[in-house]
Amino acid sequence: MNATGASFQPELIELMKAVLDDATAMLPEAKRTSAIKAEIASYILASAAKGERDPVALKMAALSAVVECTHYSHDISPERRAV
Repeated sequence: MNATGASFQPELIELMKAVLDDATAMLPEAKRTSAIKAEIASYILASAAKGERDPVALKMAALSAVVECTHYSHDISPERRAV
């Protein structure tokens, strides 16, 4: 995912930070590494660069991509999957 050249308003940056924090909190603590957080941030940035502004959609897209890439889906409880 690539958001090169994208420019974001301060309000959107705050929204993306909140989405990143929420998405990271949904992962098991052992999986909350800086590498995974960076991966989630990358997907959030790319989605926002394409125009997505809904925090739930941003979070779900980022988590879905990371779960698919890392096979962590078995580590996320059904309660955490429900948004």
